[in-house]
Amino acid sequence: MSVDARANLAQQKQPPPTTIDLSLNRPPDSVQVPVDQIMVAVDGVRRYVVSHLSRIGRACDVDDVMQDIRVAVWDGVARGHYRLLPGVRFEAWVQGVTANVCAAHIRHELSHQTLPLLIEPADDDGPASADALAVLGIERNWDRGAESVVDQEWARTIVALTHASVHEGIWELALDSLNSPRRYGPPSSQDRRRWHAVTVVRQTARTVQRALEVEPSELQSIDDVCQHAAECLPTTVLRRVAAEIVRRDVHGPGRNRALQSLAAELGLTERYLAVQIGFARRLYQASWRILRNGMAPAC
Repeated sequence: MSVDARANLAQQKQPPPTTIDLSLNRPPDSVQVPVDQIMVAVDGVRRYVVSHLSRIGRACDVDDVMQDIRVAVWDGVARGHYRLLPGVRFEAWVQGVTANVCAAHIRHELSHQTLPLLIEPADDDGPASADALAVLGIERNWDRGAESVVDQEWARTIVALTHASVHEGIWELALDSLNSPRRYGPPSSQDRRRWHAVTVVRQTARTVQRALEVEPSELQSIDDVCQHAAECLPTTVLRRVAAEIVRRDVHGPGRNRALQSLAAELGLTERYLAVQIGFARRLYQASWRILRNGMAPAC
């Protein structure tokens, strides 16, 4: 082989020149982010969440979505999804997670079908209350004919049990929240009270629905009722609080240890989890009553 041919061959084997940072040629390093930094970064996206949900009139879902974001960010960090890359701040990564969670929630709200949930007993064929429908957001398919009659009875049952499980003032405030004209801009204290009421009613309705869907054959003992009652709660945080604290009736130092363990597991502060105990207890009691009444006769 000639000298020129060898030179050409050697040149072909050389890697092409590049201007890409060589650090990107290897997998980026996983990063352990302090819990305080996670909480501050997540709290920093709240205004973004309020703004996006307000565009579809669902600012009342802010607390639910923020909770989903906290869990998603913590899970992403724990699984190593956040990597330290040149010029990418942790807050920017959290913003990306927030955008994805908000987009998924908005798609869900705009696409799911719901039932007419308030039909007065004296007017079974009357129109449904769109406000209650939007507040409760029960996801079941609507169809005409015999199936629609069954679905209406199902809806009445959920509404009645939900109404019985929340304070009357909360119920009225939640329904009133969708009657009020839409406001854009910074929320007032009254707005926050309305959104809180809506969250309570909707999560109670979801708990009721999940409890009604449990097969009686799965409830062979009181222990089964207690276990399923905790599993019927609508979010991971509430289910874990119900299972580890409410169901076991943990108090004193034992509660503090349980809160510390849950905070480490879920990436939330102990103070935040402590605030959830009362609500988790009310939801747990609502689902427990439904499951106990639906217990298999042989029990």
